[in-house]
Amino acid sequence: MRIVHVLTRLLRAGSEENTLASCRGQIDAGHQVYLVHGRDFDPRYYAAPMPGLELVKIDSLVHPLDPVADAKAFAAMRRFFRTIRPDIVHTHQSKAGIVGRFAASAAGVKHIVHGVHIVPFINVGKAQRLIYLAAERAAARVTDAFIDVSRGMRDVCVEAKVGRPDQHHVIHSGFDLKRFAGGEPPEDWRDLIGIGPEEAKPPVIVMMAALEPRKRHCEFLEAFPAVVARFPQVRLLMPGEGPHRAEVEAKIAALGLGHNARLLGYRTDPEKLIALADFCMLTSTREGLPRVVMQYLAAGRTCIISDIPGLDEVVQDGRNGIVTGADDMAGAAQAAIRLIEDKALLARLTAGARASDMSSWQVENMCAGIERVYRQLAA
Repeated sequence: MRIVHVLTRLLRAGSEENTLASCRGQIDAGHQVYLVHGRDFDPRYYAAPMPGLELVKIDSLVHPLDPVADAKAFAAMRRFFRTIRPDIVHTHQSKAGIVGRFAASAAGVKHIVHGVHIVPFINVGKAQRLIYLAAERAAARVTDAFIDVSRGMRDVCVEAKVGRPDQHHVIHSGFDLKRFAGGEPPEDWRDLIGIGPEEAKPPVIVMMAALEPRKRHCEFLEAFPAVVARFPQVRLLMPGEGPHRAEVEAKIAALGLGHNARLLGYRTDPEKLIALADFCMLTSTREGLPRVVMQYLAAGRTCIISDIPGLDEVVQDGRNGIVTGADDMAGAAQAAIRLIEDKALLARLTAGARASDMSSWQVENMCAGIERVYRQLAA
């Protein structure tokens, strides 16, 4: 098959990792695969391209709402689809999902699939919700199948009448489980957390997330001084890159947290950083079923997470993690204090994390599931 994936932004976050893993599996299966992306991208993808994957950049495909740019992106994608005549167009992320599906329909593409990594119409203002929901419902009319990363995402879509229940297929966002299960701390871990060769390891928390507003780094940092006051040597490591970096850096400086909160930038060794952690965190306001939480558990690390749709599929409060209120950053900070001071609780939740069944997140299972959906459409 000739398959085209479409992303709004080709950066270094979960939806991109999911899409690239799908592309790799499809190339290995003998398919011809293209990846269309917008203006915002990491040039390292071009410096070290994936063998067999053809990248196509469309500068008018941008993240913000922009009617003029969106119309240009629609026209450019329609021309591209008419030129290469794909069997499947599989869109990801909100803007690419809307514009890409309409362009594929206008180009006469036979089978159109949308990957639901996150829904744009929850935890936003009323006006935004109405706009996003209307757009998603309209695009659903030209969509043959949805691939949802969690049951929670499927249920939200079905309840909102975005696609019929029979169109939705839950396929978890896969990764290499063994890589995380066997992770060891990086050799330079003392330098990363800023301690000398004879100093004892302080409590280490890892919050692995792209630096963008919905991950709420700044909001948690405002509550983090309560943790520092109880445990002055605690370290909060924040690997990741993104457009919100300057704001996060400014917040760390304004709160005087430079000793305790450390931005590490984009890392290629997430399994090593998670292995270094005593426990991990994620404080997002909107997610699908974030791969990083699955990676925490696959590495045997308990986590503190915000209560958002879908996560209860794998994280159970008091069994393998702690779930705090969706907007309760003070509660997240207090949960961190509890885990640092209560060694028995930390040990029990860590044991629960290690016992979590993560088999459906194996990357080969994800690729096989997507292939089944494609074959059903082709049949």
